[in-house]
Amino acid sequence: MKMKNKVMLITYADSLGENLSELKEVLDNELKDVVSGIHLLPFYPSSGDRGFAPIDYRKVDSQFGSWKEVKAIASNYDLMVDFMVNHISRQSPFFQDFLLKKENSIYKDLFIRYSKFWPEGRPNQEDVDLIYKRKPRAPYVDVTFSDKTTDKVWCTFDEEQIDLDVTTQVTRMYIKETLHFLAENGAKSIRLDAFAYANKKIDTNCFFVEPEIWELLDYCQEALVEYDVLVLPEIHEHFSIQQKIAQHDYYVYDFALPMLVLHALYSGRNERLIHWLEICPRKQFTTLDTHDGIGVVDVKDLLTDREIEETREALYSQGANVKKIYSTEAYNNLDIYQINCTYYSALGNNDAAYLLARAIQCFSPGIPQVYYVGLLAGKNDIELLEETKEGRNINRHYYERDEIKQEIQRPVIKKLFEILKFRNQSEAFDGEIKIVAIDESAFEIQWTNQEVTAILKANLKERHFTIIEKTESQRTYYFDSQEGN
Repeated sequence: MKMKNKVMLITYADSLGENLSELKEVLDNELKDVVSGIHLLPFYPSSGDRGFAPIDYRKVDSQFGSWKEVKAIASNYDLMVDFMVNHISRQSPFFQDFLLKKENSIYKDLFIRYSKFWPEGRPNQEDVDLIYKRKPRAPYVDVTFSDKTTDKVWCTFDEEQIDLDVTTQVTRMYIKETLHFLAENGAKSIRLDAFAYANKKIDTNCFFVEPEIWELLDYCQEALVEYDVLVLPEIHEHFSIQQKIAQHDYYVYDFALPMLVLHALYSGRNERLIHWLEICPRKQFTTLDTHDGIGVVDVKDLLTDREIEETREALYSQGANVKKIYSTEAYNNLDIYQINCTYYSALGNNDAAYLLARAIQCFSPGIPQVYYVGLLAGKNDIELLEETKEGRNINRHYYERDEIKQEIQRPVIKKLFEILKFRNQSEAFDGEIKIVAIDESAFEIQWTNQEVTAILKANLKERHFTIIEKTESQRTYYFDSQEGN
C-alpha cells in the first residue's frame, strides 16, 4: 500500500476533545485540510502506560467511545493504530488465565518464563548486563500462580506490560488474528510498538536480534497483504537500523530529525542537518515530537558526542520551563535516552524558531507526522506534570473544545496551518529532492515533480524562511515567515 504523502496527526482519543466523537468534530472543523491522516494512539482498554498495556484489542475503551467512532474517523482519514508486538497487559484474559491454570492454560506459551528460557544457573550478571534495557533493572517480574508456585516472567517495560514469546505457534496465531481484526476495522497502517525488543535469544542483547527480527517483520506484513495494510516498525536506536529496515523496503521512522533540528537552530549551523537529509531513508515518517520524549540515542554518530551534549544542555538552558529532573526517577521516568519537553518549549516558546522547525520537517524526505501538542504549539504543561509526577505528561496536555478554538487563533498556529495545508496540496513533494548549502546557516531545499517545484529558503541564525512554489511559467505560491500571510 502507498501512503498518502500528506500530514498525519498523532493524538490520543481524549486529547483533542474528551472522546472520539469530539475528536472527529475537531478534525472535520478546526483541522479541516490541515491533516490527512491520523495516528490514533492506543484506545483499547489498558492497565497502564497511557494505553500501551492493552487488555483487549477487540474493544474500545468505553470512556472514548466505540468501534463506530473509530470507523467514522477511518472513513475520512488514513488511520494508523498501534499493535504492541512485544507485550500485552498483565490484566489481559490471556495472562490471567495463565496465572490461574499455569501448565493447563492454553495461553501458557504466549509468555516467556525464566525457568524455561534460561539454562540452569542463568541468567548471571553478565547475561543481565548484556541485555539492552531502557530501565536499570533486569527485565522480569515475579509472579505467583494460583497453586502458590512462583516464577520470573519476562517484562521489559512497566510491570503491567508482560512480554510475549513471538516464536511460539499460539503467539503467532494471536498476532495474525489481532492484525486482521485491526485491518478489518479501519486501519490503513499498523505501528508495531517496541518492535526491536520482541525477539529474545540467549547470548545476545535481545534487541533487534538478526536474522529472527526480519522473519517476524515479514510475518506481520504478510499477514496484512490481503488487506493492503502496511506495518511500521517503531524503533528508537542508532540511525543505521532505520537504514537497514528501509533497505528491506519497509517504511521507517525518522527519529533523528528532532535533535538535528534543535542542534541546527541552537547552533545556527546547517551541516549536520543537511548531511542527514541527504542520506536518510526516503520511505519514512518524519517527526519532531511524539507522545514520548525527544529522542537522544537516535542521533548517535550524526552528531558528535560533544554536539549531543551541547544540544542537550542548550535544551535545558534555552527551553522554556524544562528541567533535568523531569526526565528522572523523581518523575517516574527512568528512560535515559529521551528528554521530556514539548517541541515548542524546547525552542523557548519562540514562534519564529518553531515555524522554521516545522517548515524543515515539511520539506524533509518522508511523510510528516505532527503530535497534537505540537500542532497547537503547546507549552510545557507544568501543572499536569506536577499533579501526576509523570515526566512525559509535560507533553500530554488535554485540550477542551473551547480551548482548541482559542488556540487556533494564535498567529503562530495560523501560519503553521498555512504551511501544513501547502504541504498537503503541493504535488512537488512526490518528486525529487535537492539540498543546497548557501553558507553555514542558510540553505535551500527544493522538491521538483515534473513542472512543479517547491522551494524552502531558510536561515537558521535569522530564523527566517520563505516557501515558494512555481511552475516553469509562473509562481503559484509564496509564504514569508516574517509577513502576515
